[in-house]
Amino acid sequence: MSYNLDTLYRQVIMDHYKSPRNKGTIDGDALTIDMNNPTCGDRIQLQLLVDDDIVKEVKFDGEGCSISMSSASMMTQAIKGKKIEDALEMSKLFSEMMMGEDIDTGDLDLEDIEALQGVSKFPARIKCATLAWKAMEKGVHKE
Repeated sequence: MSYNLDTLYRQVIMDHYKSPRNKGTIDGDALTIDMNNPTCGDRIQLQLLVDDDIVKEVKFDGEGCSISMSSASMMTQAIKGKKIEDALEMSKLFSEMMMGEDIDTGDLDLEDIEALQGVSKFPARIKCATLAWKAMEKGVHKE
């Protein structure tokens, strides 16, 4: 990764950390998933409102490092309005990217998420980056 790209990615991550998208709670009857990463103390509560197999609304709350919180922000932006099937495919691609694999996103737009690809070089941080994604997977499999 070139220096400029690395710098840009770092800026995108910090932007999501300082100004998280979709942070908060959903009023009413939403599917709620609580997860944590005991290794580093990251904690997330993810809420999903799914209707007709579409993620109508998604919000998160919690605390943790910049990687886990920015990943949650990016994930909520990416899956909002998507079919469950597409959200799960994005999660699969994200996991592959975290394992250092080259991914083909096809028709799926990962938006800012690719900024997290450098995390794959730091195995201890992969769980931070994937926490929100694992919560989403757990939630939609409950649905």
